[in-house]
Amino acid sequence: MDVKLGIFVVPDATDPAGTIDRIVTADRVGLDLIGVQDHPYQRRFFDTWTLLAYVAGRTERVGLLSDVINLPLRPPAVLAKSAASLDVLSGGRVELGIGAGAFWEGVEAMGGPRRSGPESVDALEEAIAILRGFWSGDRSVRFEGEHYRVAGAKPGPAPAHPIGIWVGAYRPRMLRLTGRLADGWLPSLGGDYVSPEDAPAMHAAVDEGARAAGRDPAEIERGANLLGLEGDVAGWPEQLAGIASELGFLTLLVSPPDAGTDGIRRLGEEVAPRLRELVA
Repeated sequence: MDVKLGIFVVPDATDPAGTIDRIVTADRVGLDLIGVQDHPYQRRFFDTWTLLAYVAGRTERVGLLSDVINLPLRPPAVLAKSAASLDVLSGGRVELGIGAGAFWEGVEAMGGPRRSGPESVDALEEAIAILRGFWSGDRSVRFEGEHYRVAGAKPGPAPAHPIGIWVGAYRPRMLRLTGRLADGWLPSLGGDYVSPEDAPAMHAAVDEGARAAGRDPAEIERGANLLGLEGDVAGWPEQLAGIASELGFLTLLVSPPDAGTDGIRRLGEEVAPRLRELVA
């Protein structure tokens, strides 16, 4: 199994230097990916795209992932251009994680729409169509939906590589949509999100959506944000290997084990090599 290991970053604006140091350290120690949360209504957080753009210029190889973007506050046509622009500037390192929306009071307070569950899924499906259209190489894009409209927009620049769309999905309809339209599934494990007992049925719903669309379920990458690993970092390779082999998540984004950079350095220097040995 080809397992990728990265960190799940809180865009903490109360400690700018610390936030940047953690991301730069992840790049220097060879971790594969940084996933940055997107909660624009949180006053203590940086804007996610601004942070990703800034650290793109401070890093060299680590992948850059929105984890996951708050779609109701990010118009998909502008989001498509933002992602493509950063992909070009970073040398093809951007992946796009998107979510249908949550914390509707905060979204509405910032001028965004308050959508019902079904409406939010419909809007996400429309957004994926627009994103794909903007990255398709077509000279103009038209789309007429219930939530979004694009009337002959001129895409550009083209992304440096095929940007993957990863969906933060939990309920059956969203899971099937992920299998049908997305490149990856990106839930969070632990807390009130996905339990180990729930994961097999949720994978099956993604697979169902893929097969219904004539796709091979194996085409859909499976990633997870890990909210609660136990014990010292030295014991994490075994826990992570279990998540990969038993639960089927091969891109693993862990919350940094401490507020500094020592834990991240250990992730790259100790945990990642041992994890790859175990799953090999």
